[in-house]
Amino acid sequence: MTDVLLTSVLSCPQCGHARTEAMPTNACQWFYECEACHSVLWPKTGDCCVFCSYGTVPCPPVQEGGRANCCKGS
Repeated sequence: MTDVLLTSVLSCPQCGHARTEAMPTNACQWFYECEACHSVLWPKTGDCCVFCSYGTVPCPPVQEGGRANCCKGS
């Protein structure tokens, strides 16, 4: 089994700004405000959180067990 990564680089689709962010391990992050252009990012259809939609690494629950186990609560 591979280690779960706890950081991901979020990239804004509006302006291209990228920033490394820590991912929560016990909740989904449903929105994120770009610090450069202030656009608010929401998950794309079918994704559980902004990390799965705009990050270089999917959220910890997806890494651990796939989308079926994502964000079901602890």
